[in-house]
Amino acid sequence: MTETPAALREAHHADVAGGWLRPAVFGAMDGLVTNIALIAGVGGGGVSPRSVVLTGAAGLVAGAISMGLGEYTSVRSSNEQVAAEVAKERRELERHPEAEARELAAAWVARGLPRDLAMQVAEAVRRNPEEALRVHVREELGIDPDEQPSPWAAAVSSFLCFSVGALVPLITYLLGFTSLWLALGVGGVGLFVAGAVVARFTKRPWWSSGLRQFLLGTLAAAATYLVGALIGVQAG
Repeated sequence: MTETPAALREAHHADVAGGWLRPAVFGAMDGLVTNIALIAGVGGGGVSPRSVVLTGAAGLVAGAISMGLGEYTSVRSSNEQVAAEVAKERRELERHPEAEARELAAAWVARGLPRDLAMQVAEAVRRNPEEALRVHVREELGIDPDEQPSPWAAAVSSFLCFSVGALVPLITYLLGFTSLWLALGVGGVGLFVAGAVVARFTKRPWWSSGLRQFLLGTLAAAATYLVGALIGVQAG
């Protein structure tokens, strides 16, 4: 059976411009690590299970809101900067079209295209102002002005995924169990599973990605548990 070339298949690449995957992954991992570390810290200090749940719930709400607002502001600011640079390039194309065409041709010549052919293509592109703008922005800024991430997609995905991640280490307490180590164990499983799921998008080995996230979360929990235990001992 002959395999169809990827170039002839529709959507043979994943969507990397939608703006949801990075904040979703970051939100889920941050939610897991933040609340695992919080629970380990206050639990290490010897507080009651009720105080652990209160701390975890406060961390979930505050962290989710902070992540959502932060992602929205970050992506919105980045898009506005891109828009400003695109507007600057548009003005240059309107004022100095010949110089811009020569600049574009020079970039292609540097990549190995014959000079005459590069100038012919640059002149052909110049006749279509909107296409010329897109080509110049891609070549000079390395971005596609028509495929910028959505700040709302980033904010919502970050908010929801942080909330889900932060909820995982609280599950055992909400079900009536009071063991700190059980909660941390469930959180560790959550870290491994989240890392393994991310491997589906990055094409890394699932066990390697899962183990990496588990180890990073374990280090964070160990550090805060030690701090909590030391402060608890001193306060006692």
